[in-house]
Amino acid sequence: MENKTPYQIRREELELSREKAAEMLDGISYERLYNIEHGKTAPTPEDILSMARGYKDPSLCNTFCSHYCGIGQRYVPHVEVGELPTITLGIIATLNKLDDMKNRLIEICADGGIDDTEQADFEEIQSNLEQLSLSVEALQLWTEKVKQESEKD
Repeated sequence: MENKTPYQIRREELELSREKAAEMLDGISYERLYNIEHGKTAPTPEDILSMARGYKDPSLCNTFCSHYCGIGQRYVPHVEVGELPTITLGIIATLNKLDDMKNRLIEICADGGIDDTEQADFEEIQSNLEQLSLSVEALQLWTEKVKQESEKD
């Protein structure tokens, strides 16, 4: 299958057959897992939680919320979980940019509004804050994944 779902990709990364995965996932039969992986059945939040626990990959929850949930598509950004050094350096780089911008943010917000001459600077600051939020979320997902992987089954 060319267009694999993130759930199938993760299962295959773990070298689990669909049969073995269905045995270890709470409440997901082989048939249901097959249908979810082939896009024939929409997974429920409970299915996703079971897969995230069973596959020790909390980023599956973020993927579901940011791509498949109507509310999440609007309010939950997709987070790419990389390696710890990359995540950490991203956080530090963004914090350094924001440190330089904090005085400008104070100037912009001092009068309680944002006028036309301040709009571009404010949008840049907001963009950097969003990037920081994504980096922090990536760190949280990375930490949770490492913790789950280290727990004994």
